[in-house]
Amino acid sequence: MKTIHDILKLGDPRLYEVCEPVLKSDLTLVPEWTQQLHEAMEDIRRVYGFGRGIAAPQLGIMKRMFYLNLDRPYIILNPELKVLSEELFELWDDCMSFPNLLVKVKRHQSLTLEYLDENWEKQSWTVEGAVSELIQHEYDHLDGVLCTMRAIDEKSFKWKG
Repeated sequence: MKTIHDILKLGDPRLYEVCEPVLKSDLTLVPEWTQQLHEAMEDIRRVYGFGRGIAAPQLGIMKRMFYLNLDRPYIILNPELKVLSEELFELWDDCMSFPNLLVKVKRHQSLTLEYLDENWEKQSWTVEGAVSELIQHEYDHLDGVLCTMRAIDEKSFKWKG
């Protein structure tokens, strides 16, 4: 069972790597990866009280995959961000890889996400606001980008609690 202790922490070099695409031959591994991501996210929720999504590289799975648990679970494979709005908004972002730190960032207000689901079927999802921000955050992990690297300025950091 995966827990908060399995989540890679800020400074781990794997968090800065660009992930490889999920291959169709990897589909047999996707249920196990999904279960591991779900378990780690549930532990973060239990300990820290937050968590709507987690990217595979946060558990050292260096594949272009993330897991969201919103109104239902979403398994996102090989995502592509399309139609990013010009309108941006600022927010204090948090991350499971540094759960006590908040980082002020700018994100696109809306976007369209194209991806493959767990059945290798193409999906398209247009979102805005909080879900748009969440998708951008998780997508960044797949490219080795952390929200600390997107801070608005050097004063855009604060401790939680």
